[in-house]
Amino acid sequence: MSGRRRPGVRRPARRVAAPPGGDATPAGTRERVVTAARALLEEGGYGAASVQAIAARAGVAAGALYRHFPSKADLFVDVVRDAARRDFAAMAEAASSGGCVARLEAAVATFARRALRRRRLAWALVHEPVDPLVDAERLVHRREYCRHMAALLRQGIAAGELPEQDAELSAAAVVGAIAEALVGPLSPIAGDVGSDEEVIAKLVRFCRRSVGASDRPRLRHVARRRPG
Repeated sequence: MSGRRRPGVRRPARRVAAPPGGDATPAGTRERVVTAARALLEEGGYGAASVQAIAARAGVAAGALYRHFPSKADLFVDVVRDAARRDFAAMAEAASSGGCVARLEAAVATFARRALRRRRLAWALVHEPVDPLVDAERLVHRREYCRHMAALLRQGIAAGELPEQDAELSAAAVVGAIAEALVGPLSPIAGDVGSDEEVIAKLVRFCRRSVGASDRPRLRHVARRRPG
């Protein structure tokens, strides 16, 4: 019999095997796809993260990707959420002890250091032009950052470490300043912007001053490197 396919008979779709040691469950597949998308964003931004490239990196068929995510934008929304969860966890751990100003300093330094450690990924997650659905998710997490920052400022005001101020307005200004200050250092076409520690030190000192904290010649959290 020849290898010619008979009319009306469809061949079963070819399945792509999961990577060795990979989780073949739906949840495991979804996690692999998100991890693959994040890795490709870190390598080359959204231009490098095509559906075909993500599927190949995750070890799934391109069509299978859409069984987990209605669209490519929905996938990137999950990537942004996953990154935000990691950032919040790292910042919470760094700012888990000490006075309110010290915790503010730790949170700012940790966020900036994590972004600078993976510049291309941070640029894609925070600044690179994206689908409106992804941009809306960015705004959700920006508001969450502001909410945590405002809570910390209110604690500082109550403890007498900071002067009276509108905590919500100050928090929004600080979070916005952090994002704007990192545009240059994170940009794929950035020139010489100084070492990571210089950038972090300047940013932390600005944030301290902007909320009315007394200045200090040495910043305790700038030279400290944390895993993550």
